[in-house]
Amino acid sequence: MSTTPADGDQSHGPLVPQEQIPPWLHTLTDDVSAVTARVLGRGGDRTRWMSMIQRNKRTAAVLILFAGSWDADPTAHGGLPGDVDVLLTQRAPTLRQHSGQVAFPGGSFDPGDEFPVGTALREANEETGLVADGVDILANLMPFPVPASGFEVTPVIGHWREPGPVGVVDTGETARVSRVNMRELLHPDNRFQVQRSVLGGSVYKGPAFFVDGMLVWGFTGGLIAAIAEVSGWEVPWDKDDVRPLDEAIALADLPQSSWVNPVGEDHGR
Repeated sequence: MSTTPADGDQSHGPLVPQEQIPPWLHTLTDDVSAVTARVLGRGGDRTRWMSMIQRNKRTAAVLILFAGSWDADPTAHGGLPGDVDVLLTQRAPTLRQHSGQVAFPGGSFDPGDEFPVGTALREANEETGLVADGVDILANLMPFPVPASGFEVTPVIGHWREPGPVGVVDTGETARVSRVNMRELLHPDNRFQVQRSVLGGSVYKGPAFFVDGMLVWGFTGGLIAAIAEVSGWEVPWDKDDVRPLDEAIALADLPQSSWVNPVGEDHGR
């Protein structure tokens, strides 16, 4: 079974004219390479080196789906409207890998998918019941390598023009489906960094968010942080607030694996 889509299906950048994109998303979609630079730059030389040598990559896509007003809020950072939310899932705590971790809907490419958009929408439907009719797909970000798992993940940006019902489809795979308000997620009180140390040395440090009983970190947290920074949505927060990863996980409503996803992470440099 092939796990690699056709090369021509892997374009990145805006997929529609700018006038079809909400103004508060223009900075993000106008230069998707800026997100890549921040995610990979956060990991230092080791992450960039690993991304270049990775072979036999398995392709995957995630859907970063925003809902909310069309017009920008001129009083807010980056024009982010107060009603904008993002669709997140929480993996079942019984899974063998990444159990309990919060993620964007998504998964690996299947033959027949129109990658990456088709993959992202199919997976979102399977995980959350999302109906694509009310979703406007706006842009593809550049793919991100995940050296430890062998995946290369392409994020797909969408605007939920007509939101519909979503929820857990398979409790064996997903424990929770949430629409999380972006301003609440980015509030300084809900932001910090998490760090994991082994034998006194830091093996991981990266952005984290705690909202509604969920701890968002790793690839998902790093990507949200990069998107907020690039888009100008970021509100100043205490980047010196660094907490042990295991202690932060213990405060969440559901148990999570502390398995470290190396994309965009600071490996103790």
